[in-house]
Order: sequence, then structure tokens, then C-alpha cells
Amino acid sequence: MAATESSLAETLKGLSLTTPLPKYPNSYPDVNPVDIYRAHLTSILTEVTGVDAAIVYPALQWTQTLEKGDLVLPIPALRVKGKKPDELAAEWLAKFPESPLVHKPTSTGTFLQFFFKVDKLAELLIPSILKKQKSFGLNPYLGLKDPHDTSKGQKRILIEFSSPNIAKPFHAGHLRSTIIGGFLANIYEGAGWDVVRVNYLGDWGKQYGLLALGFEKYGSEEALQVDPINHLFEIYVKISKDLAIEKEEIVQLESEGKDASHLKNEGLDEQARRYFKAMTENDEKAIALWARFRDLSITRYKQTYARLNIHFDDYSGESQVPQERMDFAAKKMAEMGVSEVSEGAVIVDFSKHYPGKAGKSLERPIIKKKDGTALYLTRDISEMMRRDDKYHFDHMIYVVASQQDLHLKQLFKIIELMGYPELAAKCQHINFGLVLGMSTRRGTVKFLDDILRDVGEKMHEVMQKNQAKYEQVEDPLATADILGISSVMVQDMSGKRINNYTFNMEAMTSFEGDTGPYLQYAHARLCSITRRAGLTPEEVAKANLSLLTEVHAQDLIRVISQYPDVVQNTLKTLEPATILTYLFKMTHALSSSYDHLRIVGSARELMLARMALYDAARVVLNNGMRLLGLTPVER
Repeated sequence: MAATESSLAETLKGLSLTTPLPKYPNSYPDVNPVDIYRAHLTSILTEVTGVDAAIVYPALQWTQTLEKGDLVLPIPALRVKGKKPDELAAEWLAKFPESPLVHKPTSTGTFLQFFFKVDKLAELLIPSILKKQKSFGLNPYLGLKDPHDTSKGQKRILIEFSSPNIAKPFHAGHLRSTIIGGFLANIYEGAGWDVVRVNYLGDWGKQYGLLALGFEKYGSEEALQVDPINHLFEIYVKISKDLAIEKEEIVQLESEGKDASHLKNEGLDEQARRYFKAMTENDEKAIALWARFRDLSITRYKQTYARLNIHFDDYSGESQVPQERMDFAAKKMAEMGVSEVSEGAVIVDFSKHYPGKAGKSLERPIIKKKDGTALYLTRDISEMMRRDDKYHFDHMIYVVASQQDLHLKQLFKIIELMGYPELAAKCQHINFGLVLGMSTRRGTVKFLDDILRDVGEKMHEVMQKNQAKYEQVEDPLATADILGISSVMVQDMSGKRINNYTFNMEAMTSFEGDTGPYLQYAHARLCSITRRAGLTPEEVAKANLSLLTEVHAQDLIRVISQYPDVVQNTLKTLEPATILTYLFKMTHALSSSYDHLRIVGSARELMLARMALYDAARVVLNNGMRLLGLTPVER
């Protein structure tokens, strides 16, 4: 902390500020240069308006468009009684002193607009980006238990995401959960939290008894080793077909008045039930086969996750919830009157706990079936309590599709009713809409690997259309794979999470428009400029930034300065689109500046200044892409 404060003091020395910069809560000038402006403006505005700094500082907002200024102040936010906003604006503008950092403010409607003096901004911003590199834009203080005392440690967050079922296709819902969850883990890690990534696998239940029977009948040891997920799925489809035929036979026999008891008592359904019962009773052979299916599937998933820049700290799953915990949860619910018996089953009737609409909307979920089988809710309650005991987390996020909204509301409310309101308050459901129209080129089974393979192939075709550029790429197939993954991820993150979207391979793999390939192209172009200029970082660090006087240069500096605020705002919205929209805004500003801010052929001093600006833009674009989970390409 001390080192950053001394380097900040050095920076501020050159800004000709007449008074020292005051410290405000939630102000981090050493990681966000715009906070220097916020603090400076607050110190002026408290004098001018007579309003307390605690109200002024948080009221200063960043803007979406440069025409509106670099910071704006909504006058009503200062809560000054007795005068209209336009009267106050006129009064305050007249009193506003000269400042070394900002131009005289202007007013529009109920807002005061502040435009930064860009020469000073460039001096603050560009050296900070070039020095911090990968850490620029991140604020590690936000995840501390006490931002002023690092010795108290980090806050811990658990993020449960992806969560596919063993031996079932990794469908579009899992893909969205994986992309969004990976992004959330990155954003919290960047904010200094201790992040635990949890993959809660669907790996338990009678279907695994059926799968084991299928493996005995149709399994191949060799195929299992090569491609466990596809092989187990193929087996499951075959044995499920056998089961369906058997059920039809039972119906047929009974309709003819014949005896079907041998099929009922010894058929696949009963055998699967018995096999799963053996698993629950820890039968050595049954558990060993199931564990192999699980371990081989996880190994295969890990390879796929690595392609998406995702890893997990905890491969949990339905199988990992001990029976004792489920018994404890069931007993506690009964004792506290949370659950009740209804027609032989155990349910929670929310209307008895929450009067009116609130209770009715939560319905009457079943906790335990008549035959004594515990349902998902019991398992989820027990798993939440297990995680709390194991990790002592400060916050936990479930990244699950919006179809599960009711299930998670029920889960959080039951935890509350069981006497754990603090635990319920630490949990949050981040939901998302559906992916429509998703099928692969080779049929409709939608494994993640198939999706990524298809998009990679498509991307390779698109790249070959520009033969000259294609020949410059060192490993075109590997690059096509990365671009394909980027196109899938960017299409997924482009809208608000809750919106459904249509999977459109033509649109997402295009270099035109706001797509993954366009973002990658923008990054590769900046890398190419750096390579062609052939300047060392030491040379660029000595650039005279006061030469960046063109409108295009100044606008680019102003857009780049917003990045730390964008990242901080994303912690509030938890929307990948917040960062993605900003990156497209920045790349558009970049592409319109290339003709005006040439490197090759410029005078050396100007060349160095422009290179420093482009290098800063490249660092910010690279950091934003990595935060989203993308792998930036250099060619």
C-alpha cells in the first residue's frame, strides 16, 4: 500500500494542484486515475455548493458518451432544498474556480457536465497503464474484508456454474452457465476476492444404475478411454430404448390380461433400481464402476474447459452430499414445522409461512416422495450447509438458467425458515435466458466439443476467404479454434443475460459487426502496429504525451480512461455485456483514428507519443478480453 501511495504522490506532484488531494470513501486514485478527478472535483464542489463531500463524491457519475462530458453531476442528487436545479446550476457555475484538471463546467437540464483537460489526463493515464499492464483496470481493494487493512484478508466467494450431467449432452444451458460463471469468477478475482469455482455435477440417481446395466451390455473399454462422455451417452440412449420397449411389453401383456410380473420384478427398471440401491449402500463393485465413469468424464471435461480458459477448484456433485446431512436437514425441517406430510409425501406449504401472494407464488414443493426418495431440494439444502461449513464463504452465486428461478427462491426461503437467515442472505441466483436454434452440423446431439468443433471449422472457412492474411497466420487451425470459441462466447455475452438469443453461426463468425472475430482482429491489428514500429518499451515510456493534440487522440484517451470505472460498474450489473459494449466502443474509436494518427512516416517524437497511446489501448483491450474469458490473438 505504501509503495502505491508514494508513486501516487509523485504523479500528483506534476499536476499543479494547489491543495493536496483529499481522501474519500470508495476512492482509489492509485488504481483508477479518474478517481483523482473525482476527488479534485469533490474538493471544489463542497466549497462551491456547501454540500457535504459524503454526498458529492458518490453523486459524480461517468458518462456513456463523450459528448456529455467525462463526469456529470445530477444536481437533484445533492438534495439542496428551496431552489430549482437550473438556478443552482447558474449560481454554482459563477462561483466555479479555474482548475488545472478540468475545464469550466457546463450545465444541461438538471446536470452539470465536466470535461477533463486531456493533456493532464494523458500524463496520468498512459504511464499508469504502461506500468501496470495486466493489472490495469482491476481494483484489488474491493475484495478485502477491510479496504484499509490488508492483514484482515480477502472476502471469499463461491460461484457454482456449468454443472453438466455425467453421460448426458452438455447442452446450451450448460454452455451459457459456463461462459457467464467463468466471467463472474474472473471479475471477482480481479476485484481481490478469494474465488472458489464449484462444478456441481449431476452424477447420482437411478439413471446411473441403468447406465451400469447398459455398459455391461453395450460398453467397450477402449471407447470409454478414448471418449468417455460420448460413449456413455451412446450407451445410455441404447439402454433407455431397451427400457422403453420393455415398458411397452408390460402394457401390452397387461392389456391382454397376461402376467407381466417377471418383467416388473426382473426387468431393466427393477434391475436399475437395485443397482442404484447398491450404490447408495456403498457396494464396492457398483461404486467402483460409477466412480470410473465420473472420473473419466471429469478428465474429459477439464480438457474442454481449458479451451474456454476455465478451471474449477471443486468438482462437487449430487453424489457428494452425505446421507447423514440429508437426514439432518429433513429432521430439522420437520421439527421446526417447515415441512409437513401430505398424502404420504413430505412437502413445504409456503402459504402457511408467508401470507398472501408471496406464499402462493412459492407453491408447495415436494421434499420427499411417498417411496422415501429425497428430491433435489433436500439435496441442495444439505449441500449449501456443507459448503458453508467447509468454506465459510462471504457470498455464494448460483449461475443457473431462469427456468430454475422458482426452485432457487424455494431453496433460499427454506434455508431462512430453518433458522439460517444469514446463510440465505449470502446466496444469490444469477439467471439467464435460453439459446434458441442450436444444433450441430452432424445431427442434433449438442455436446460442447461438437459445438466448438463446428464453429472452429466454420471460422477456418471464413479465414481462407482472405488468402493473403491467411498465409501470414502461423498456425491457422489453432487460430481458427480460438476465433471460433471467441465467436461463441461473444455472441453469448452480447445481450443482457436474461434475454434469449438465437445461435447464429453465420453472424457470429463474421469479421463485420460487433462479433468475437472483430474484437480479435482489433487486438491483432494493435499487436501488428507494435511489431512494425519496432520500438522498445523504454523508448515508448519517454514519449512526450503533450503532442497528442488531435481530436481522435484526445477522444481515444478519454474512452480508455473509463475502463476502471466500467470494470467497477460491472461488479454491480454482473453483466458481461457491460464490459463487451465498452470494448466495442473503444475499438470503434480506434478504427476511426488509424488514418489520422499514423505511426509509420511520422516525425520520431510524434511516433513515440502515438505508439504510447496505441500500446495503452492494446493493454486495455487485452485486459478486457481476458476478463471476459477470451484468448487474445496477436496475428
